Amino acid sequence: MSRITPEHLARQAVVYIRQSTADQVANNLESKRRQYSLPDRARQLGWGDVVVIDDDLGRSGGGIARPGFERLLAAICEGRVGAVVSIEASRLARNGRDWHTLLEFCGLVGTLIVDEEGVYDPRHPNDRLLLGMKGTMSEMELSVLRQRSLEALKQKARRGELFMTVAIGYVRVAHNRIEKDPDRRIAEAISLVFAKFAEIQSVRQVHLWFRHERVPLPAVTHGAEGRAIGWKLPVYNTILHILTNPIYAGAYAFGRTGSRVSIEGGRKKVTRGFKKERKDWEVLIPNHHEGYLSWADYERNLALIADNANGMMQMSRGALRRGEALLAGLLRCGRKLHVAYSGTDGNTGRYHCRGGHFNHGGDKCILFGGMRIDRAVAAEVIERLSPLGIEAALAAEAAHSRAREDKRRQVELAVEQARYEAARARRQYDAVDPDNRLVASELEKRWNERLAIVRGLETEMERATTSPATDLTPADRERLMTLGADVDRAWNSASVTWETRKRIVRTLIDEIVVRVEENALDLVIRWHGSDHSSLVVRKNRSGQHRWSTGAETVDLVRVLARQMPDKAIASVLNRAGKTTGRGNGWTGSRVCSLRSSHGIATYVHGERADRGEVTLDEAAATLSVSPSTVRRLIKDGQVAADQLCKGAPWIIKAADLKRPSVKRAAAARRLRRPPSGDPLQKKLEL
Repeated sequence: MSRITPEHLARQAVVYIRQSTADQVANNLESKRRQYSLPDRARQLGWGDVVVIDDDLGRSGGGIARPGFERLLAAICEGRVGAVVSIEASRLARNGRDWHTLLEFCGLVGTLIVDEEGVYDPRHPNDRLLLGMKGTMSEMELSVLRQRSLEALKQKARRGELFMTVAIGYVRVAHNRIEKDPDRRIAEAISLVFAKFAEIQSVRQVHLWFRHERVPLPAVTHGAEGRAIGWKLPVYNTILHILTNPIYAGAYAFGRTGSRVSIEGGRKKVTRGFKKERKDWEVLIPNHHEGYLSWADYERNLALIADNANGMMQMSRGALRRGEALLAGLLRCGRKLHVAYSGTDGNTGRYHCRGGHFNHGGDKCILFGGMRIDRAVAAEVIERLSPLGIEAALAAEAAHSRAREDKRRQVELAVEQARYEAARARRQYDAVDPDNRLVASELEKRWNERLAIVRGLETEMERATTSPATDLTPADRERLMTLGADVDRAWNSASVTWETRKRIVRTLIDEIVVRVEENALDLVIRWHGSDHSSLVVRKNRSGQHRWSTGAETVDLVRVLARQMPDKAIASVLNRAGKTTGRGNGWTGSRVCSLRSSHGIATYVHGERADRGEVTLDEAAATLSVSPSTVRRLIKDGQVAADQLCKGAPWIIKAADLKRPSVKRAAAARRLRRPPSGDPLQKKLEL
């Protein structure tokens, strides 16, 4: 009995066409022709209304989203489909869920399933059983094929011979080996990335250097001629990929990324490309081929990149940031300490631990100012660097020369390649028939474009060659060597940025464990190379800060306040070269403020007389001599007097002026007169 009834023929026949990959769509043309011939079979079976659904060309039938299949199910549920036509069950579905859903819907509305072998009615038990077996076999076939190909790929990868793609800087040799690209421009550009990272130690700073210097890197392009290498300024991810790819360290790696399967909207969703940890890689073969750097340098680069990642790891030091906090990212108390800036200019740094407060709602762990600890650690760094100062100066000179040479070399290689491309374009133009203007005009246009590129690069190279030399002059070199011999002077030089100081500190120090004692900070410094040293830094007392006036000046004001008013004290301090904590000169109001903060009483007129003290002028009036005479008496030790500093008033006891010895000395001074230059002048005899 025929399963096709007039009821089926009154509805549509839907031809479902699918191929699994884009490669199959482009190359498996016979399968495509077979599927597109199915409408003729439907018409031979009696259907006049035939619809073709080919939305799923290039899509797998293993369970991912298929808009064409969704369209088919919707049409079946609406009762518009009398038959679903395909060449075999695997075209309709490669997983049990989709297949049995299709059978269930077809059975409910009476839709037939037609393939090249026959016509099936899902409402009949025997047909349902046969269709179920076909779907199961299709799903099993896909699993077997997938497992077989994966195992073959893994077996080849275990030998280090599987190359889906080849990284820039390498070329495929035969089908199972790679070697360095013979193109010197490409090889030197890749090497320059690693050299710059070793120098700067920051992926972002390397990226900014390439962009600032306008140095392009090779990049894969796909065009009409297939895969080719082009040149363009790099993005951040390009630099990061080169630095983290183990192939450049001479290692073969397979299975560095994986996929995750999830259920969204009732369907399987596959997310590919997430990175695995190294222990989960399928294959890792060191020393597989010639690398651009050693495996040890590659491991060091990965550690630096991870350490620079702010917020990615709890105890990482993080990348260098702006600000004057020298030890940012290095201090630990069990957790990583953070930096907070405050002050009028926002450059006063304080270190604090906020982990316990944020994570557990408790009190903040520790908090202290950064200036003293920064100075103390800087002194330790300078002490360790002092024996290496000359060597560092020579290295800085070499780096200065090498930076310019790197740029010039890249431009030189670009010019050489551009000249080759122009010569090749000319040969192509010369080889064409001049009468074939359609081809000749296009080749002439390409030749002119290549010549324009050559002219632009030659101009850039000429500019780099003829620009004012940035090499160090003999005077600059001598100054550099002087600074190398005096590391402390170089460290405090105004031309040294805080970023440079931080980079020096991080080169020497891995971390600093700090513990706050009652009046001090107890530090344990872990130097690079696992050496440790201890350091104790005294904390500021309450109210003490970096702008505090020196204790010597405070003691001087304390004594002067017993001799004179504030305005006179300011004059004495200025003559003595004393300044405030901020380096300013003294005024009466500043002296008053200092006295108030230190509890020094103001001068009261007449208090010196109450203590029996006289000034130099008062002593001169008492002894009836000039003030200069009193100074000579003091200098000769005949009158006892005290002076706190140069410019301060002399303090003389009134009782000392009443001594007979002092009176006789003063009288003798009064009788002395300077000798006359006139020979007729006679002396008065007493």
